[in-house]
Amino acid sequence: MKSLAREGDSEEGATALGAASASAAPGTGPGLVVMDKTLRPATDSARIPSTPSPLALHDRSITPRHHAPRPAPTVHLNHTESTAGRTPPVSTERRTPVADTDETGERAAKRPGPGGGILMGRPFGVPVYVSPSWFLVAALITWVFGDQLDRVLPDLGPARYLVSLFFAVAFYASVLVHELAHTVAALRFKLPVRRIQLQFFGGVSEIEKESETPGREFVLAFVGPLLSLLLAGAFYVGMELVDPASVPGVLLAGLMISNLLVAAFNLLPGLPLDGGRMLRAVIWGITGKPMTGTVAAAWVGRALAVAVLLGLPMITHTGVLGSGTGAIESTGMNTVMDALLAAILAAIIWTGAGNSLRMARLREHLPELRARTLTRRAVPVEHTTPLSEALRRAVAAGARAIVIVDGHGDPVSIVRETAIASVPEHRRPWVDVSTLAQELTDGMKVSAELSGEELLDHLRATPATEYLVLEPGGEIYGVLSTLDVERAFVKAMARPQS
Repeated sequence: MKSLAREGDSEEGATALGAASASAAPGTGPGLVVMDKTLRPATDSARIPSTPSPLALHDRSITPRHHAPRPAPTVHLNHTESTAGRTPPVSTERRTPVADTDETGERAAKRPGPGGGILMGRPFGVPVYVSPSWFLVAALITWVFGDQLDRVLPDLGPARYLVSLFFAVAFYASVLVHELAHTVAALRFKLPVRRIQLQFFGGVSEIEKESETPGREFVLAFVGPLLSLLLAGAFYVGMELVDPASVPGVLLAGLMISNLLVAAFNLLPGLPLDGGRMLRAVIWGITGKPMTGTVAAAWVGRALAVAVLLGLPMITHTGVLGSGTGAIESTGMNTVMDALLAAILAAIIWTGAGNSLRMARLREHLPELRARTLTRRAVPVEHTTPLSEALRRAVAAGARAIVIVDGHGDPVSIVRETAIASVPEHRRPWVDVSTLAQELTDGMKVSAELSGEELLDHLRATPATEYLVLEPGGEIYGVLSTLDVERAFVKAMARPQS
């Protein structure tokens, strides 16, 4: 039978099978935490709620999409209760038109369902969803554009709202084209795209990897605004072919101006906008340090947020974007709406810049996550072994995990820690470990040499609570818990930044 014992268990590997008890009862001891006759999995009592889980590294370039936290098991150590909640997942998201970005990150271990919208199709194999919030902004566009049509084409009457609804749909179709440009470029660079979502402030392309080179980063960011400019040019050509005072003329003019604004806004050189990604790529290419580019582009993004907050109401009030008459006729309600819009845009940009900076710093810590140093020592047992006997062997070997092997000593399953905690001590002699085990799949086998993003990619590909860690030659090294990975990650992120 192959031995699972190994040297140098890490501090992070301590769990319910990892805290020694000097006065251990049979079936307990080093590697076990026993309280009130019940074995319970240990938890980390010092989580940082604002720090994303390493198994949920979607870089939220604009606004975090929070999920309700799920409490981890409670640990009783010397009659002291310690609890820890899981941090909400965090996605590489590119938003259009307001805050389009190429920020990249990784997918959570437990992926959220496609929810959050209506599936509209799968161009290039990427699902496109329309968020419920889109219907709200579509109604708003219909109302605002309908009032403008009443001044330009008064003969339309109530039909103007049908025309303005068509404009809202056509505008978001052009936003979708913008997002598809990012998607096609990402797929061309072999970067997986999770989905595209049309929502309140435009579109979101969720790209799950970071560009490998600054040149690819620049191209990936630039193609979106480029397509918006090309669309604006196409609408301009169409506008020249029709009567500008007709419904097609007004629609084409509106779409041309809208796409110009989308392109211009996203080309502003600050994260999380496309222009910020481009600035980051340029600085990355000059310095050879992606973090330097991220810091510079993030601070420029924050400066843009302040400029939008203070400058947009001033510009609209003075009529720079319109006629002086329009500015004079501005009402108090218009002023409030302008200020509210500026505040929302500024908040989105400021938050996105901060998230981009935080996720860049997060990726700097990824190399610290190494399977070899986070793995728990494990003890091999056969499937008919009683739980009490398996725990006794784990104590004797100083192990913190139990692996079930077949008659040839090959691993077939891992005894789940939470299942052990659910069995009262007096029943353990009559419970076989096989009833508490999870069968091993190929995805649950991890190389001891994996670290950083490669390790997280492997764990995300096959979500589980425990993984079998193997040496390059196939020998069993131990068991890796996702809780240990998260604990080590949070500890690294809690250290002051250099």
